[in-house]
Amino acid sequence: MKKTKNILFKLNYLYYLPGLEPIIEIFSSDKSYNVAISLSHDFDYKFGMFRSKKNKEYLNKFINKNVRVAQRDEKFDVVFVSDVIDSSNFKNSLICMVYHGPIFNKSVTFRELRKHKDDRYLIFAESQYAVDRLIENDCLGLSKTKIVGFPKMDTIINNKFNKDEILTQLGLDANKKTVLYAPTYKPTSLYELKDEIFNATIDFNLIIKLHHYSWMGKYANRNQSRIIKKRISQYNHAVLIPRDAYNIIPLYAVADTLISEASGAISEFLITEKVGIIYDLNDNKLKHTDDEPLLLHDDKYLNKSFIHINSPIQLKDAIIDALNPTQDRIECIHQDREKYFDMCDGNASIRIKKIIDYILSKDVNNNTA
Repeated sequence: MKKTKNILFKLNYLYYLPGLEPIIEIFSSDKSYNVAISLSHDFDYKFGMFRSKKNKEYLNKFINKNVRVAQRDEKFDVVFVSDVIDSSNFKNSLICMVYHGPIFNKSVTFRELRKHKDDRYLIFAESQYAVDRLIENDCLGLSKTKIVGFPKMDTIINNKFNKDEILTQLGLDANKKTVLYAPTYKPTSLYELKDEIFNATIDFNLIIKLHHYSWMGKYANRNQSRIIKKRISQYNHAVLIPRDAYNIIPLYAVADTLISEASGAISEFLITEKVGIIYDLNDNKLKHTDDEPLLLHDDKYLNKSFIHINSPIQLKDAIIDALNPTQDRIECIHQDREKYFDMCDGNASIRIKKIIDYILSKDVNNNTA
């Protein structure tokens, strides 16, 4: 590549950023790329009522010095997205999808891709399992796939985080085991576990990381964040991660177990090879309005590797079991990790860049031939 290539990382919401950060870092360190980022859907409330979009100054707080905020109507050679977009805005760009969570987790991923079957995405997938589900659900259309692993977890696999430092910064006891509670927004276990999550973890550190939507009142009631904020001050062993602390990945590094339900966090936590706890919700809560299942897996998902519960009274025993796993469970975790995530070597973002480098070098050669 002789000339600088313009590359955009397009975010709908700030919580999409962790899935792209390892890729942004590797592209922004290469001077042959001019790297920009945009944020289109995030907002604040003014006077508690009116929605106001986040501005460029807000986004600037989360990007490094080699990355800039994109200007309106810019042209880009490559556009990375974490969800489907209106591709007509980028007619001459190579559009690459690195989904903001595991592709295989929720049916909404496939529902949206089916609506965009005439668009051409280069989808970077985490595994052959994920690609098989894309094909099985007939949602690829004109898009193509490349299996590269799961770049979102490159920093975990490469041991980039210091557990003691993070716990100390959070005001927690580095000598205690740590429970991470990361409920999704809909359907959520939060209403059922809002009290027991504190009581069952009294002997441990508790970190609560709510879904981005739980703060925003978009697709979820803002009361979700208020419920936790109301209770958190009563417990010295617990901390609530604020909305703008968008990155859950460092919390995976310090957590000894994770509690969630339909969240993609459960699937991602599998990569750490620690034991997670899945709170199974009523089947009726796990369907779209047209009765299509919300999840792409059933209540048997990870049933040998992770612990399944369906009542708050089971939570404390589940935590103790998760912190003291049997060898059989550890072996099942390893097997499931290999099934759902290929190439867990911390080099997924490197593979993505090599593919983009190759595609762009071919374009240059064809244009100069």
